[in-house]
Amino acid sequence: MEDLKQVAAKAAMDFIKPGQLIGVGAGATIAHLVNFLKEEVTLFESITVVTSSFNTRQLLLENGFHTKDISEVSQLDIYFDGCDQFDHQLNALKSGGGIHTREKLLAAMADKFILIGDGAKYVGQLYTTFPVVIEVIPEAVPFVLLQLKKIFSLANPVTRMSNKKDGAVITENGNLLIDIFFRSFPPLDSLNARLKEIPGILETSLFYNMAHAAIIAGKKGVEIIRKDPAYLI
Repeated sequence: MEDLKQVAAKAAMDFIKPGQLIGVGAGATIAHLVNFLKEEVTLFESITVVTSSFNTRQLLLENGFHTKDISEVSQLDIYFDGCDQFDHQLNALKSGGGIHTREKLLAAMADKFILIGDGAKYVGQLYTTFPVVIEVIPEAVPFVLLQLKKIFSLANPVTRMSNKKDGAVITENGNLLIDIFFRSFPPLDSLNARLKEIPGILETSLFYNMAHAAIIAGKKGVEIIRKDPAYLI
């Protein structure tokens, strides 16, 4: 059976130019992209790569890529990442990995932010199957949980616990994660702002109005979805 993530990653290669400073996220599709880049020797030797992911960084270093830390850059030519799901307006949820703060920082730096993955991630509207995840400073967790229950009475916020160790998941920034399970999503255009008005919340996993395009692979082949049909990537 054809690996659709691999097909999407291969298609993403067409949008990378020699000499670029590119950003990449995490996951299987990104790992395929890294492997394809390694095979294109001229391209591989000319680009510099920044990543939001510890695992991806290890893969880049093992394969000899020229890399930079996030703190060394303020602008990217292009950023590629996967997601849990995205809608027709290219609003995306990136909840699973718990590294959305760094992912969102790189996405905001990029001249072009492109989602890549298999076609199953493309939905008419975001489903509440996936939570909106917030990164919270440890001291604020009890307060934030209380405020969330007041503001979103039908939501179920839960501190994310580790399945590898005793206790909560700790982010790369030394913070905690809260998964907010909604019965139905509040208006997406204001959700980020409403959450970040609560003191103690650093960032959310809702990437609203950020992606410029998406490259997806499905049974019908590769499809490129642009937020603006006139936008060229």
